[in-house]
Amino acid sequence: MTEAATVRRRGRPPKIPREHGDTREMLLRCGVELLTAQGLGSTGIETVLKRVGVPKGSFYHYFESKDAFGLEVLRRYADYFARKLDHWLLEEDQPPLERVARFVEDAKTGMAKYDFERGCLVGNLGQEVATLAADFRGALEDVLSDWERRLAACLELAVRDGSLPPGTDCERLAAFFWIGWEGAVLRAKLARDTRPLDVFIAGFLTGIQNRN
Repeated sequence: MTEAATVRRRGRPPKIPREHGDTREMLLRCGVELLTAQGLGSTGIETVLKRVGVPKGSFYHYFESKDAFGLEVLRRYADYFARKLDHWLLEEDQPPLERVARFVEDAKTGMAKYDFERGCLVGNLGQEVATLAADFRGALEDVLSDWERRLAACLELAVRDGSLPPGTDCERLAAFFWIGWEGAVLRAKLARDTRPLDVFIAGFLTGIQNRN
């Protein structure tokens, strides 16, 4: 080995080439961060590329268009949120309605953690759906329907343990929850305060338990 080969180079260490899967993952992760804060319309591809540090060609290697990227980010967010719901709504050591309340508490902590800059990606995209590709409408409905099914299953358990009256329409209540939830998250983001979420969950739980 020559002497020149053993001398360490000064300055920044050489960049380590990323694996293809790593680059795609970083693009999607960045997409989730940006779209939960500002939606798709306000997010430029150049902003994503700059944050991740990859050339435009790498982006189009994985996603044929900005819309394709947005749909994949939505799928990634939906998977993440489904796992979060399962974490809270399937807590067997907690009463069903307490599970719902604990999910909201976790959401409050998350919004405060990011200084209320991030909201719900589904809600953000829903507000701009008129300007998005047609595929987004169905994709968003599918995500919301999935959330409704998961919550309805939890509410059914509340009927079984007597927390909710017999005959409660849990599917309808679950749909009502997510409609109100999106408004509460938006208001919390606007106010930069968790009180809208407190008001929402208190009203929801009081209302469903006092049904005749």
